[in-house]
Amino acid sequence: MTATIPTLASQYDPSTTESKWQTAWEQNQVFKADPNHGGEPYCVVIPPPNVTGSLHMGHAFESSLIDTLVRYHRMLGRNTLWLPGTDHASIAVQTILDKQLKAEGKTRYDLGREQFLERAWQWKAESGGTIVNQLRRLGVSVDWSRERFTMDEGLSRAVLTAFVQLYEEGLIYRGQYLVNWCPATQSAVSDLEVEPQEVNGHLWHFRYPLSDGSGYVEVATTRPETMLGDTAVAVNPNDDRYKHLIGKTLALPIMNREIPIIGDEYVDATFGTGCVKVTPAHDPNDFEMGKRHNLPFINIMNKDGSMNENAGPFQGQDRFVARKNVIARLEELEVLVKIEDYKHSVPYSDRGKVPVEPLLSTQWFVKIKPMSERALEFLNQKQEPVFVPDRWTKVYRDWLVSLRDWCISRQLWWGHQIPAWYAVSETNGEIMDNTPFVVAHSEAEAREKAIAKFGADVQLAQDPDVLDTWFSSGLWPFSTLGWPEQTADLQRYYPTTTLVTGFDIIFFWVARMTMMAGHFTGQMPFETVYIHGLVRDENNKKMSKSANNGIDPLLLINKYGTDALRYTLIREVVGAGQDIRLEYNRKTDESASVEASRNFTNKLWNASRFVMMNLEGQTPQQLGVPSENLELSDRWILSRFYQVVQQTRNDIDNFGLGEAAKGLYEFTWGDFCDWYIELVKPRLLGENATSRKAAQQTLAYVLEGILKLFHPFMPHITEEIWHTLTQAGEDQYLAVQAYPEVDAAQIDAELEHQFDLLIGTIRTIRNLRAEADVKPGAKVQTILQSESDRERQILDQGQAYIQNLAKVETLSIVEKLESAPEAIAGVVGTVQVLVLLAGVVDVAALKAKLEKDLKKVEAEIAALSGRLSNSKFVDKAPADVVQSARDTLAEAEKQAEILKARLSQVS
Repeated sequence: MTATIPTLASQYDPSTTESKWQTAWEQNQVFKADPNHGGEPYCVVIPPPNVTGSLHMGHAFESSLIDTLVRYHRMLGRNTLWLPGTDHASIAVQTILDKQLKAEGKTRYDLGREQFLERAWQWKAESGGTIVNQLRRLGVSVDWSRERFTMDEGLSRAVLTAFVQLYEEGLIYRGQYLVNWCPATQSAVSDLEVEPQEVNGHLWHFRYPLSDGSGYVEVATTRPETMLGDTAVAVNPNDDRYKHLIGKTLALPIMNREIPIIGDEYVDATFGTGCVKVTPAHDPNDFEMGKRHNLPFINIMNKDGSMNENAGPFQGQDRFVARKNVIARLEELEVLVKIEDYKHSVPYSDRGKVPVEPLLSTQWFVKIKPMSERALEFLNQKQEPVFVPDRWTKVYRDWLVSLRDWCISRQLWWGHQIPAWYAVSETNGEIMDNTPFVVAHSEAEAREKAIAKFGADVQLAQDPDVLDTWFSSGLWPFSTLGWPEQTADLQRYYPTTTLVTGFDIIFFWVARMTMMAGHFTGQMPFETVYIHGLVRDENNKKMSKSANNGIDPLLLINKYGTDALRYTLIREVVGAGQDIRLEYNRKTDESASVEASRNFTNKLWNASRFVMMNLEGQTPQQLGVPSENLELSDRWILSRFYQVVQQTRNDIDNFGLGEAAKGLYEFTWGDFCDWYIELVKPRLLGENATSRKAAQQTLAYVLEGILKLFHPFMPHITEEIWHTLTQAGEDQYLAVQAYPEVDAAQIDAELEHQFDLLIGTIRTIRNLRAEADVKPGAKVQTILQSESDRERQILDQGQAYIQNLAKVETLSIVEKLESAPEAIAGVVGTVQVLVLLAGVVDVAALKAKLEKDLKKVEAEIAALSGRLSNSKFVDKAPADVVQSARDTLAEAEKQAEILKARLSQVS
């Protein structure tokens, strides 16, 4: 009994198809991992997006790359887990909530910590899943049953365990250090939360008089208000201009404080005056000099950016108001030398949107050196992890070498509260810099420790600060798998296989993960780190909020479909790690490149419809693998198919995803759709049942193979077509079918070479027909001349293909031409192709038309040449007008060459 003939809709509708399969995959847990199943593990943890975030093009690009890899390895039969989740984003969430409260005329202090956190969790429940739901639109094949959040119970337990262990090992300490301080959020911020901005500022020069009255030294600064906290001036000890002054003292203007002149090799004697003011409490380089020379550390600033009691007459003034007033006072004292315009980089708080201040503050720190040295051992001795592209290995190594101790405390409420409890009864009920404390997993454990240390009447208060979000995300590869418990997931899937991330967080996230993992698990957290580039806008500029040049991926998905966007982003990658450019018209919200991919999905859809309409209701499985009665074109397409299988697997295995995507496109659109389908159409309609079946087998087999090859790149359309083609049951999915394997025995390079000649010949005849204005339906007489016996043999074998696809009525294949017929000629390889014109084209009319066109073009050339030889025009016309004239002339000259060549052929 013949199976029901499967049909696809006449037009592909991505919105219906994509939502259908996204729902089916998730509801049926197609991507749920099982640590008890066999297969080599392949595990990827998602770079956790901020819970406050929404999908941007960078997310779409990164997720498309990861999903392509994950789906590919799943189809290879590996035990695959892609684990999703989000980061709690302390500063971002708190900023949102603070703005909401401000609109209500309140602050978080009005609510109190407990109510504020209740509100934060409520916000997370209502709005925090935005980006997760948007990621679902991309069809990512994650295991949603394992979705994690950096503040969920399991991950919070991991954070507690890590903190307490590091503290007990002496690797976490509390102390004073210079941190990036954001006066707007009143919190320390990490280096990643600091965005350098180029500003047009000033460089102020002023003099510090020597205490003995013998002269002065000149210094320069971009932050003159910090001079109030100066505790030295430094010179290079080898600088002959100043080394005699080392050890002398200066009278600090305004503050009238005596400060020393010190010698330090940090000072660049060739820069500026060679004298550097030293403010250890407000500059990271000065901080290090201050420690080397035992200088006083004088903090002149409050946490809100105003000046404190150490700023003398400027106390209470905002830092920028104080700057103006300090300059005015220095001018009054006649020590201001000059003010220069100066373009320089100023670090801004990414969240607070204000310049950060290097501020001396009591914070919690991690001693980085022991952990970074462990990570360096893995890199240098075991080459773990492997970076792709390799150039990032050096960047990663250099970063590990230069790391300083990591400030992990943040003056926020939303986040992991630091598990330290202070014995405030020892310091009059307040947490002071010298208040003793205990570190514990819980308040109960802390109380037990404190009683043993301070007695039963001890009063405790937990540290109000929270941990830097990078602390919890540094544990992400193993905390998400159940650490510190030895879970089945941890044992099966850790270390993870591949990390896919951007180059901009190698330092802030990748290095912290490797250091944490090396310390806590004794292993690197992933085998390979694939570093991708940026998605640049239509002008090849980096997308950013400040430039307002982002492109909304959801807009493009709604217009063209998810598969089209995913495929475009991957196809644009030329070499691992390279930036890509996305074409976009901001006036119409259209993208030519994504539209081209949408057109390709339509091509694949329509080709699949044609194939299924000609299989007489049979599936690829019912038809069987093509092996008998194969004709030349069947053997050719199978050889090409297996070449592409080999190329695609090699490319993906080596992270050449863009190359793989382009190779599949060229094979599918070119070899399969444009050539093979056209070549077999006569056989599908013919009376020869054996030939028809071989064509059907080959069509079905290669089409199913194409769908499998393309599935990691375009999962939705391929799943839909595959189900219809194979008539698979509802419990079967292309997503878990085996990826095509190479059958080397069917790769025939010589046959492919032969077919190149046949295809080239057909193309040449088609081009000649067009040049001679042969009507589309008219058949022509053609002569193919070659002195090569081998070429004539190939042409003879493919004679039917040439006649059918080039609309040739009679075809002669000869060694030599006996006479010169009236024809238009072309060449492919060493074969001369002649399309005879007699009886098909009015040669005289064609010649007259060509002569008329040539005359018109030559007149245009003469006019443009005369215009461009006129110096008045060239010198006075706008540059773009002159260039346009030159471009038009070049195009006209090219047209003239073509017309002359055609005339010579028909003359």
